[in-house]
Amino acid sequence: MATETVAKPRTSVRVSVQKFGTFLSGMIMPNIGAFIAWGIITALFIPAGFLPNAELAKLVGPMITFLLPLLIGYTGGRMVYGVRGGVVGAVATMGVIIGTDIPMFIGAMLLGPLTSWLMMKLDKVWEGRVKPGFEMLIDNFSAGILSAAMAIVGMLVIGPVVKAFSNGASAVVEFLVHNGLLPLTSIFIEPAKVLFLNNAVNHGILTPLGTEQALANGKSILFLLEANPGPGVGILLAYMIFGKGLAKASAPGAALIQFVGGIHEIYFPYVLMKPIIILAAIGGGMTGIFTLVVTGAGLRSPAAPGSIIAVFAATAKDSYFGVALSVLLAATVSFLIASVILKSSKTPAEDDLGEATSRMEAMKGKKSSVSSALTGAGAGAGSVAVLAGPVRNIVFACDAGMGSSAMGASVLRNKIKAAGFPDVKVANSAIANLSDTYDVVITHQDLTERAKPVTSSAVHVSVDNFMNSPRYDEIVELVRTSNTATAPQGGAVAGGAVAGAALAGAAGSAPAAVETPEPEAEAGPAGILVAESVVLNGTATTRDAAIDEAGRLLLDRGAVDTGYLDAMHEREESVSTYMGSFLAIPHGTNAAKDHIMKSAVSVVRYPDGIDWNGKEVKFVVGVAGINNEHLHILSSIAKVFTNKAQVAQLEAATTVEEVLDLFGKVNS
Repeated sequence: MATETVAKPRTSVRVSVQKFGTFLSGMIMPNIGAFIAWGIITALFIPAGFLPNAELAKLVGPMITFLLPLLIGYTGGRMVYGVRGGVVGAVATMGVIIGTDIPMFIGAMLLGPLTSWLMMKLDKVWEGRVKPGFEMLIDNFSAGILSAAMAIVGMLVIGPVVKAFSNGASAVVEFLVHNGLLPLTSIFIEPAKVLFLNNAVNHGILTPLGTEQALANGKSILFLLEANPGPGVGILLAYMIFGKGLAKASAPGAALIQFVGGIHEIYFPYVLMKPIIILAAIGGGMTGIFTLVVTGAGLRSPAAPGSIIAVFAATAKDSYFGVALSVLLAATVSFLIASVILKSSKTPAEDDLGEATSRMEAMKGKKSSVSSALTGAGAGAGSVAVLAGPVRNIVFACDAGMGSSAMGASVLRNKIKAAGFPDVKVANSAIANLSDTYDVVITHQDLTERAKPVTSSAVHVSVDNFMNSPRYDEIVELVRTSNTATAPQGGAVAGGAVAGAALAGAAGSAPAAVETPEPEAEAGPAGILVAESVVLNGTATTRDAAIDEAGRLLLDRGAVDTGYLDAMHEREESVSTYMGSFLAIPHGTNAAKDHIMKSAVSVVRYPDGIDWNGKEVKFVVGVAGINNEHLHILSSIAKVFTNKAQVAQLEAATTVEEVLDLFGKVNS
C-alpha cells in the first residue's frame, strides 16, 4: 500500500505535465507555418540576409511582435472555447504585446486561454436567461467588455510579469552558455522526450526564448536543443546493425520516418525496450549541443517537426556547417553508445517492440500511429483486425453537429447495441468541437480531411450518407473483434473506409460531443414537431426550393430567422444533407446557431420525389436545435428510416397524425 501511495502522485504529476505540454504545443504547432514565413523573410531581407532589402525587411519586426503572438493567443483561446474564445483571446493578447518590448509568446499562451475560459464561464452565468432577440447584443457586448478588461490586465500586470520571467530565464541560459554547461541540459531533455514531457519545456520556454534571441542575434541555439534528429537516428542505426527480430527489421523504416519525417516519437519504443539506451540519446544530445556552442551555430526559427529538412530550412546563413556537424556528431556518438549497449547486453531486445510501443502509448496517453504502423501486422484487404484496445468512444461529426451526425449516431448505436455492446458510446459533434479523445471518428467523405488534424489518434471512417452506409457493418465488426478478444500489439484496421492505425484503449468522451438519446427514450420537449410543420404534398420541384419550403415552416413557427434559411443553403453547398432511404435533413451551419430561437423540426413529403444532387428524395426534414432538444425526434426519425416497412408506411400515410405517430408521438 505504501508503494501505491507514493507512486500515484508521481504518475499524476507526469500526466499533468504531459497534458500541459500538449496544450502548449497545441497553441504553437498550428502556427509553425507562420514562424517559418517569418524566418524566411528574416533570412532573405535583413541586412545580414541572403537578399538584403530594407523595404521588405520592415515586415520582420511587426510579424514577430504582433502577428505571431496574436496567432498564438487566438489559437489558445479557440482551443478552450471555439471561435468566440479565439477572438477574445486575441484581443486580450494585444494588451501584453503593447505592455512589453519583447516578443510576447509566453504572455499570449497565458492570456489567450485564460480570457477564453473566463468568457466560457461568463456565458454560462446567463445561459438560458436571455430573452429571444437579445442574444446577439449580450454576446457581443460581453465579449467586448471582457476582452477589453483583460487587454488592460495584460498590459499592466501580465506583460511586466512575463517580461521579468523571460529576462530571468534568459539570464539562466546565458549563464549556462558562458560556463559551458548548456550541453548538460540533455540530461533532462532526452529522457523528457521519451516520457512526453518535452513539449512543456520546448514550447513553454525554449521556443519563446529562442525567438527572442533570434530577433536580437539572427539565430538561436535553443531551437535545436530538443529538435536535433541526430540522437534518435543514431539509436535506430544501432538497432539496424545490432538489433534482433522485429526491432532490427523495423529500424530502417523508423529511421527514415524519424530523420526525414521529423516524427521523433518513432524511436521511443526502441529506448523503452532497453531503458539504459537513454544514455545513448543523452550522449548524442550533449555532443550536438556542445558542437553548436563551439561553432556558434543556430537556427532562425523553430524546426517543427524535427526533420533534417526542417532543421536546414531554419538554419541561419552562417550556421550550415555547424548545424550539419552537430547532427552528424550527435548521431555518431549516439550510435556508438547504443551499439556498445546492444552488443554487450546479455538479454538482447528481440520481438518485444510491440510491448514497448504499448508502454510508450500508455505514457503518452493516446495512440501512436507511426510506431504501431511499424510494429503491427495489417489486416488483409476487406477485413478488420483485432486491435490493441477496446473501442469505447465513437463520434459522428458534421459541420454543425445538429442533424446529419445525430441521425447517423442513432443508426449506428442501434446496430452496436443489437450486436451486444451497449457500453460503447456513440456521440455526435460539430467538427469545430472535436478533440483527440475518440477511438473512431465518422464523417461525410467531404469532411474527413477537416476532422483528421484534430483527431489524429482515431480511426477515421468516411461515409457518403449517414443513414445506411455499408461502413456501419464494418464498424460493428471492428467493435466485436476489439472488445471481445485479447488484441495483439500494434494491430491495424484495413479495408473499405475503416482504415487506420490501432486504437488506444478507453479514451474519454469529449465534453463538446452529444450522446444522441436512444429512440426508445422519453420524447423531448413538446412542440419540437407539430402538426402545422408537417406537409404531406410538398410543392417544390428542386433541391433548393425544397430547402426553402422546409425552412419556411421553421420560420413560420418563430423557431428561426431568415438568416438561418440562408445558412441552410450554405450548408448544402458545402456537404450534402442527403441521408439515404429517400431522406434529406437540411439544416444550418455551425456558425448559424445564433439564428435559432427555439428547437423545431419540419417534415415535407414529396410523393413523386425530387432530385437531390443525383439522389431521389421523398422526405425533407428541416432541423433547428438549441441545447440538443431536437435530438429525441431525430433519433425517432432515424429509427423509422432504417425500417423499410415504416418508410413504406410514411409513403402511404394520408394524414398528418399517421406521420406524427410514426415519429414517436412527440406531441403527446
